[in-house]
Amino acid sequence: MLKYAALRERLWGHPTIDLVVPEAATDAQLARVHTPSYLAAALSGSLGPAAVRRMGFPWSPELVERSRRSVGGTVSAGRVALGDGWAVNLAGGTHHAYPTHGEGFCVFNDVAVAIRDLQNDGLLTRVAVIDLDVHQGNGTAAVFSGDPTVFTLSVHGASNYPFRKERSDLDIALDDGTHDGPFLDAVVSGVRVALASRPELVFYLAGVDPYQGDALGRLGVSAAGLAERDRQVYDLCERAGIPVATVMAGGYAPDVDIIADLHATTVREAARRWSLTRPAQLLDPWTSRP
Repeated sequence: MLKYAALRERLWGHPTIDLVVPEAATDAQLARVHTPSYLAAALSGSLGPAAVRRMGFPWSPELVERSRRSVGGTVSAGRVALGDGWAVNLAGGTHHAYPTHGEGFCVFNDVAVAIRDLQNDGLLTRVAVIDLDVHQGNGTAAVFSGDPTVFTLSVHGASNYPFRKERSDLDIALDDGTHDGPFLDAVVSGVRVALASRPELVFYLAGVDPYQGDALGRLGVSAAGLAERDRQVYDLCERAGIPVATVMAGGYAPDVDIIADLHATTVREAARRWSLTRPAQLLDPWTSRP
């Protein structure tokens, strides 16, 4: 999508940001979440027509590489955040992907793979997923259903996609047109509950599709409201001493410059806090140059 190039351009040359190209996710990492049959079909291009329609993208080798790199960025962001306190993947947030299939323009579930990879390597046990994309993270909720080591929070539009929702540990569903005040109240109350689960790491899906001008959002949150959302999330995590790995998730305003500006605000807020001690490291799955 054009928004990723536009976002990178806004961050290139920032004095406290280092752009780093991560490794693509391996088959072994993807298999920590996705079933062998789905992986084989997705990687080889042998998905059936119904599966391709459900995923939302036509299959291509480039799609597989793009998806691997997006997941690899989130895996790397989690590892960096554990060591340094903060990290950002300039992509990711593909929270509609299930173990058995892709869905909603999501091929692999990057946050789920990153969590399982970190747990497998013994780097952490308890994790919280703070999903503030306007669409419920149904795939993520399904992956971790019944798993006491992962707390899933989703603050989303009640009547928005997906129309059949899964059950997160905490779902806060908002009416169409919800504006800044009620939105921020929901975010703060939800994040406090998530952090009470005592995670060792937070994955923050900082979707900008709650924005009032988003083509798919249906909420009424202003740009200032989204910026305050980021401040509140980072404040609460910082006070609790919990590292945060941020991924971009959704954003579908008709003007790509608006989407890129909103995403850049999230990244700069993370970098502002992080740069008090060291340069911020951003994982850019596409390239290290604009």
